[in-house]
Amino acid sequence: MARYTEPVCRLCRAEGTKLFLKGERCNTGKCAVVRRAYRPGQHGQARQKVSEYGVRLKEKQKMRRIYGILEKQFYKYYDIASRSKSVTGEHMLQQLELRLDNLVYRLGFAPSRSMARQIVRHGHVLVNGRRLDIPSAQIKAGATIVINDKAKAFVKTVREGMGPTLVPAWLNADHDNLAGTVLSVPTRGEIDTSVQENLVIEFYAR
Repeated sequence: MARYTEPVCRLCRAEGTKLFLKGERCNTGKCAVVRRAYRPGQHGQARQKVSEYGVRLKEKQKMRRIYGILEKQFYKYYDIASRSKSVTGEHMLQQLELRLDNLVYRLGFAPSRSMARQIVRHGHVLVNGRRLDIPSAQIKAGATIVINDKAKAFVKTVREGMGPTLVPAWLNADHDNLAGTVLSVPTRGEIDTSVQENLVIEFYAR
């Protein structure tokens, strides 16, 4: 499977904002956006004139990078959302939020989505009592998510190095037992991802 292997801090600098790709490091003075608040590369500090196309492209890239998804799969989420009867942008975000790796991150079992993805891929997550090792799996409301016994010691150690975890209202988390429940499908108001999804939809619909 193709994946991004370059330094992820470059992605945050390219977007000019924190994408929270490295967990707790993003909340410290070591964050690359804090230390070097300009784009990476030789001409990073030069002024850049951005076209309307560029604005939409940048927002699409930002949203894709936040969730750590490559272009082909990201477009599939748009395609599914565009065929639904609900608001396209909101539906697309809901699909991204209900990915298993994102849920493990949102429940506070990992400091970043990339680590949550590793936990899932290694088979350490049970959904409704059954092992599921597909990070992109769409989880429905009412599902239970539990870290298996083999990985609980590791995840608890990871959590000790994390700051306070703010679990969204549409999820319920039991951090003592490393278990959680999807209470409902999140509305746009319950998703705190700072993106303008309408620009992403406009980019693909052009």
